[in-house]
Amino acid sequence: MLWNSLVLAVRAIRRNVLRSFLTILGVVIGVSAVIVMVTLGDGATQSIKDQISSLGSNLLVVRPGQRLGPGRDEAGAPNFKVEDAEAIASQVRAVAAVAPTTRANVTVVYQSQNWSTNVTGSTNAFFVTDNWRLASGRMFTDAEERGGQAVCVVGETLRKELFGGGNPVGSQIRVKRFACEVVGLLRSKGQGAFGMDADDIVVMPLRTVQRRVRGSDDVTSLQVSVREGASITSAADAIKSLMRERRNIAENEDDNFTVIDTKQIADTLSGSIRVMTMLLGAVAAISLLVGGIGIMNIMLVSVTERTREIGIRLAIGALEHEVLLQFLIESVALASFGGLIGVVLANLVASVAAGAIQVPFLFNPGVNVLSFVVSGLIGVVFGYFPARRAAMLDPIEALRYE
Repeated sequence: MLWNSLVLAVRAIRRNVLRSFLTILGVVIGVSAVIVMVTLGDGATQSIKDQISSLGSNLLVVRPGQRLGPGRDEAGAPNFKVEDAEAIASQVRAVAAVAPTTRANVTVVYQSQNWSTNVTGSTNAFFVTDNWRLASGRMFTDAEERGGQAVCVVGETLRKELFGGGNPVGSQIRVKRFACEVVGLLRSKGQGAFGMDADDIVVMPLRTVQRRVRGSDDVTSLQVSVREGASITSAADAIKSLMRERRNIAENEDDNFTVIDTKQIADTLSGSIRVMTMLLGAVAAISLLVGGIGIMNIMLVSVTERTREIGIRLAIGALEHEVLLQFLIESVALASFGGLIGVVLANLVASVAAGAIQVPFLFNPGVNVLSFVVSGLIGVVFGYFPARRAAMLDPIEALRYE
C-alpha cells in the first residue's frame, strides 16, 4: 500500500512539475539558508581558533595599561624592563619561556626595493613563545643578543616583497639608517590573528631595536609561554602578583598592566560567533515555515482539483486512511524533495562562500541530516490537514463535484 501511494504521489507531482517546483521553493530556500549559515559559522569559528593558535600555544601576553583596543590607556602606564622578563622566568614555575619584546614600524630597503613593515626586537625565546619555525638560516647567537648586533630574521612577506622569492639569508638590508644582515627566514604562518599578515615581520635582537630604532631600553610587552599541562589561570595570577610587587602597586590600587590569555580570547570570540550563527540560523528557519504554508496551500488546491478522483476511489472501496496516506505521502515527498535540493545547493553555496571570505569549509553531517529530516516533518505537519480533508469527503458529493 505504501508503494502504491508513493507511485500515485510521484505521478501527481509530475503532472504539474512547474507548480511543484514553485511549491517547494520555500523549503529549498529555508534548508539552504540554515545549512549555509551554520557551515560558514563553523568555518569562521575554526578560522579564529587557528589564527589565535598561530600566536603560540598556551600564550600569555603582558602589556602596560588596563584596557585594550580603542581608548586604551597604555600611554599612561610605565613600560617593562628586561629584568621583569627575567623575574617571571625565574620565579613563576609554570612558565616555559618569556620573551621581552619591543616593536616599531620602519621602512626596510634592499637594493631598489623598499617595504614598510613591523620590526620586533626580542630574544630567541620569541621564536618559542610565538610558535615560529625557521625555513632556512639560524636564530641569534648569544653574542649577537648581548652586543645588540645588526642581524635579523625575516618573514615570508618580506622575502617576497624585497627578494622576489629568492633566499634572503646572507643578504644585507637597510633598516632606517643602518645595514642589517639577514641570518634566518621564518616559515610562513599566513593570516595571523584578527586578519593581520603574520609573515610581515622582521625580528632583531632586543638591544639592537632598543638602541638603533627606538632609542629607549623600554620593553613594550612580555610574551609568556606556559608549560604544557600547567594551569594558565594559575600562571596568570602568579604573573599578576609578581608584576604588582615589582611595579610597587599598593593593595588598594588598580593594576597598571594587563595579562592577556590568548586562548580565552579565542574561546570568547568563538562563543560570540556561535551565538550569532544560531540567531541567523533561527531567522533563516522561518523560510521553512513559509515553505510549509506554501505546501499546505497547494495541497488544498490539489484536493479541490481531484475531488472526483477521490470520490471514485472512495466509491470503489478505498478506505479513509488510504486516501489520507496518499495525500500525506505526496506532501512529504514534495517537502523532502525540496529538502534534498536545499542540502545539495547549500553545500555548493557554502563551499564557494567559504573560499570568498577565506574561512575553511567544514561539512557538518549533523546539520545536513537534521535539515533534511525537518523538511520531511514540515511535509507531515502542513500536509496533514489537506490529506485529512480529502479523506473525509463524502463519496456521493465528491462524484457530483464539477
